[in-house]
Amino acid sequence: MAARSFDVVVIGAGPGGYVAAIRAAQLGKSVAIVEREHLGGICLNWGCIPTKALLRSAEVFHLMHRAKEFGLSADNISYDLDAVVKRSRKVAGQLSGGIGHLMKKNKITVVMGSATLPAKGKVTVKTDKGTEELTAPNIILATGARARELPGLEADGDLVWTYKHALQPKRMPKKLLVIGSGAIGIEFASFFNTLGADVTVVEVQDRILPVEDAEISAFAKKQFEKQGMKILEKAMVKKLDRAAPKVTAHIERGGNTETMEFDTVISAVGIVANTENLGLEALGAKIDRSFVVTDKYCRTGVEGLFVIGDATQGPWLAHKASHEGVMVAELIAGGHPHAVDPASIAGCTYCHPQVASVGLTEAKAKEAGYEIKVGRFPFIGNGKAIALGEPEGMIKTIFDAKTGELLGAHMIGAEVTELIQGYVVGRALETTEEDLMNTVFPPPTLSEMMHESVLDAYGRALHF
Repeated sequence: MAARSFDVVVIGAGPGGYVAAIRAAQLGKSVAIVEREHLGGICLNWGCIPTKALLRSAEVFHLMHRAKEFGLSADNISYDLDAVVKRSRKVAGQLSGGIGHLMKKNKITVVMGSATLPAKGKVTVKTDKGTEELTAPNIILATGARARELPGLEADGDLVWTYKHALQPKRMPKKLLVIGSGAIGIEFASFFNTLGADVTVVEVQDRILPVEDAEISAFAKKQFEKQGMKILEKAMVKKLDRAAPKVTAHIERGGNTETMEFDTVISAVGIVANTENLGLEALGAKIDRSFVVTDKYCRTGVEGLFVIGDATQGPWLAHKASHEGVMVAELIAGGHPHAVDPASIAGCTYCHPQVASVGLTEAKAKEAGYEIKVGRFPFIGNGKAIALGEPEGMIKTIFDAKTGELLGAHMIGAEVTELIQGYVVGRALETTEEDLMNTVFPPPTLSEMMHESVLDAYGRALHF
């Protein structure tokens, strides 16, 4: 069968790949996209979207238990785990189907199968019907990543789970160990804890949510412990002894090793890029610990080969991948897009309470040599937060004392994953503290706290 030629071939149909394909098609390019499993990739099928659906069920369940506070009554509150999971899968399925529609609408050729790159500008796809050859002067690699597995802690789907098993749990854990306290680990810890599991989180670094500002991490820890979670920091799971229905974890902390028994373990210790067996090294691409090394425009140094999303340097977030996809498509079409700035990508964690941040932490700003002004505002000082029954939280802003540049913003509390975008837009527009102070925030909203936090950095907070 003769090779089919396109202007652009995208490998991987996750939030980086499918968006890159759509933008390239909008710019008049002929585009093919290769996907070995599901349109929408991990994000839509096994990550961002289905986890949020699960967490929403947990949030409603939590609120039902608080009905009395709101003058309501709800008796015999319970849940059906299978139904919770079924709803989550339905949400994922609906969105994944929507990607298929978008591919058709934009006249993008979809090839289902596993791709390799035998030579520059060539893609070989193993499909269930045989092998197909595609050629294109521009290839965008968006193959994503998978859960990292540590020796001895490998998932078996029964006693030890990855996020994929945790999204379709075969049982409700009674005693759960979560290894790793990044966004994935903490979201699952929060979900199962809310539904009644006895949850222990083990983090090798000196605090949970280690990429967040230290003050936010400390606040989160206090809230999680209040909810009944056990948090072990500066601790490492050295070994798991599996003897169904129990797992014995050997946990090393402060020079001592203790053993603890669990019925379920979730391993959330980072990711590994899906970059092996593609032929990248032979083409001359550089790979560092599984991730392809690129410049700020996602170029690999191999002519016509771009790598975006989780297959390259972090932060490993769906929205970064999508933005890189658009940038690369515009570059290919002869445009002059802005490079994606990792420091302006917000991070959001949908635990309870939610956590969101953008830019530098206080420690990183000091490390970078800035003289800083820091503002804080607590949820307890905000009318809307009190009316919602969500008085636990805070917003923290960090400014360059010399220029008034917003260096970073860090939040914990109800709906902060929605609020953070205000500061993201502010950073994109190179907003100063004066612009933010002169902006009118409508009351009663949670966003008023964003204003107050800025005012506080300059000793002008009004409501606290």
